[in-house]
Amino acid sequence: MQISEWIEYADKLVWGPWLLVLLLGTGCYLMIKLKFLPIKNLGKALKSALGRDAALGKEKRGKGKVSSFSSLTTELAATIGTGNIVGVTTAMVLGGPGALVWMMVSAIIGMATKLVESTLAVKYRSINDRGEAVGGPMYTMVRGNCNKKAGKILAYSFAMFAVLASFGMGNMTQSNSIALAIKNTFDIPEAKTGLVLTIITILVVLGGINSIAKITNIVVPVMGIFYMAGTFCVILMHINRVPESILCMFTAAFTPGAACGGIAGQLTADMFSALRYGVSRGVFSNEAGLGAAGISAACADTDDYIKQGYISMTGVFLDTIVICSATGLALMCSGVLGRTGENGEVLTGIELTISVFETVFGRFGSYFVSICIALFAFATILGWAYQGEKAFEFIVKRSKYCVYYRFVYGLVVFVGTVCTLDVVWNFSDICNGLMAVPNLICVLILSRKMCMELADYKFK
Repeated sequence: MQISEWIEYADKLVWGPWLLVLLLGTGCYLMIKLKFLPIKNLGKALKSALGRDAALGKEKRGKGKVSSFSSLTTELAATIGTGNIVGVTTAMVLGGPGALVWMMVSAIIGMATKLVESTLAVKYRSINDRGEAVGGPMYTMVRGNCNKKAGKILAYSFAMFAVLASFGMGNMTQSNSIALAIKNTFDIPEAKTGLVLTIITILVVLGGINSIAKITNIVVPVMGIFYMAGTFCVILMHINRVPESILCMFTAAFTPGAACGGIAGQLTADMFSALRYGVSRGVFSNEAGLGAAGISAACADTDDYIKQGYISMTGVFLDTIVICSATGLALMCSGVLGRTGENGEVLTGIELTISVFETVFGRFGSYFVSICIALFAFATILGWAYQGEKAFEFIVKRSKYCVYYRFVYGLVVFVGTVCTLDVVWNFSDICNGLMAVPNLICVLILSRKMCMELADYKFK
């Protein structure tokens, strides 16, 4: 067996039915336990997250280093990446059109998980040796778990998987997508793109959270608006196919046998494939259940940990329910899903995404996609640099060693640009799944008390 085959086998093992049940089951349990508060309070949470006071950092001050808005943009930078573009297309090719429906279902359920895990991360955050606020599931597991020994085992397991995930989903998948997009559009070799990207990444991440937050405050809103404008143009130009596309997606999501065809071209997939790839790519996109977002939430300069948890929760809505659904609908309406390339193989990844936008923008569509992927993916690289660093810091117990992580992280960017797409995505899937397990165990253990606090909370 080759290494790529071993990685593919491990990916299928990790993302078996047991993990899908754990992710969806935890989300359903929390949503019911909270009496659907994440949905009921979504409007207030969005107002808190995107309001003027949050953007200007005028909230009640706390122990953090950046504003709640900067914390959210850093979190969104880590989540709004290739998962919103390439991840959606690969999910719908591998799992059929129904995968998008399961992405939405997992996102709605995942809001409850994200709310609880992020609130816990801010509540149980600590101060490091430099006087900075640090937090995340690893600190929650140690400080909030009644069983100290079990808490430490869970904490170090999560931190180790988080570091690996930062190299996988946060780094290599993003740099790989940037290099392929630049190669396909501008015919620039992947190695050259990787070299430039590596240098820029190292220069930015060396500045720490303040440097990262300054960039994400600008890049995240701009890239989101820019991409959504182009996506809605594609949908509007194919508006007559919207009803048929929606019907096809829901049919494919809940039909046990093969449920693709017609508008989906030559694709065939069953309900379990739609569920498996929809949930895994949904988690890749919004990170609900992984716990990594809590690391960014913990750096917010606020003492209202529940409100910050709600702000963090909005990331799931904006990331998956808004951006991913728009991407998937544009893919279906354009009629290119299931199309084969010159080699006779079904188009996927960046090539498929480019084909979607070329149906409306022509050759400019490839430039549009390449620019969006470069912005999205680079923002994710920066966001995950902070999250991975804090997991690394928890392991080594000294912030001064983080400079080594930053350099290694920058070098891994280059590795991602020259790896094959399948290996990179499978490795990222494995890291995601392994990271979710200790986090969800901790969330379930502490959920009873946390749900009671959330139930008593009133937005100010």
